Amino acid sequence: MISYSQAYKIIQNELQKLKPDTEEVDLLNSLNRILAEDVYADTNLPPFDNSAMDGYAVKFNPSSKQWKLIGEISAGNYNRFTLDDDSAVLIMTGSKLPANTSAVIPIEDVVIENGYVKLAEGKSFKKYQHIRKMGEDLSAGILALNKNQLITSNKISLLGACGKAKVTVYRKLKFGVLATGDELVDIDSKISGDKIRATNLYSIITAVNEFNMDAINFGFVTDNKEKIKTKLVEAFESDIDILLTTGGVSVGKYDYLKELFTELGIEIKFFKVNIKPGKPLVFGVYNKKRIMFVFGLPGNPVSSYVNFKIFIKSAVLELFGIKNERIVKAELSEPVTKKDDKRNFLRGMLEFNPEKGKYFVKAAQAQSSADMARLANVNCLIVVEEERTNPQKGEEVECIII
Repeated sequence: MISYSQAYKIIQNELQKLKPDTEEVDLLNSLNRILAEDVYADTNLPPFDNSAMDGYAVKFNPSSKQWKLIGEISAGNYNRFTLDDDSAVLIMTGSKLPANTSAVIPIEDVVIENGYVKLAEGKSFKKYQHIRKMGEDLSAGILALNKNQLITSNKISLLGACGKAKVTVYRKLKFGVLATGDELVDIDSKISGDKIRATNLYSIITAVNEFNMDAINFGFVTDNKEKIKTKLVEAFESDIDILLTTGGVSVGKYDYLKELFTELGIEIKFFKVNIKPGKPLVFGVYNKKRIMFVFGLPGNPVSSYVNFKIFIKSAVLELFGIKNERIVKAELSEPVTKKDDKRNFLRGMLEFNPEKGKYFVKAAQAQSSADMARLANVNCLIVVEEERTNPQKGEEVECIII
């Protein structure tokens, strides 16, 4: 059995052998994809001096208090004017400024009388106020966005401003998901006897979809060695990059997966990790026609979910150069019971206290690896390291937001 850090390092190093392809997508289809190119500004941003608000463009003179109104300019409808000390142009937000403009006076700071713009009583103005200078955001040729980052909605306008009608992104990885167990029935089945619904299948598929990768559903199969083998062969002959199985990886009489992995040519990199929940994790490499990675996740729903979050998702994102930013430090609101030498990932509820300017977290009362109700009603995993026992109220812990 190896430590969490050792297991993660092995997964991280092996996944680097994947060389994801790239593809071009339309800008509107790039949301939540991973950028695979450095993007440079192809023009100055803004491309011309423009007004930051509705107002009056003037040539700054500290002694001037009124100006003759000689015209107007609205966004996209530039009219050529040249200002002198005694003239002003009505200007709309975003509009290109006339020559010699060195200040914009807001509409609410003036009064209009007989064709003249007059500074209102008690108002003042200063040079260069409310002017957006050409290229002040980005100059043409300057790096706008680094590759290897998630394209979120706040980046779309910048990509568009750089002329990126099409964006180069990494191809999505394909995950195959297979559940095993005699006890499993589909989620629309009525429960009777000793059967349970195959929730892991849906949990893991949606966890894959949640970070915008593709998931192929291989369904679920009973604890029959030949049937499992048939399913595994089907998966290995597909075009998936990573196979995720749930159940059948422990040491029970009918836990065939680890044995079948070896029989089918998978090089097992490790089996069992010193963590809680999720100890019986298998990781291996299938490298015949092409490289494929295999994770044998535990059958307990919390264990399989936790393993996916702390190992698979994090390592895959790092493959694309993205660090897990959903990790925060928090203060324990209550003590936590932890007596073993495993790295624990406890379900907890995280809240930010704006008055104190920090996060506080409370562990769920029960931590069973089969307790889906507790998992559904928390928002983080509290990390308690191997050497740490019984953290007390007020101590700081690391939390993974889920």
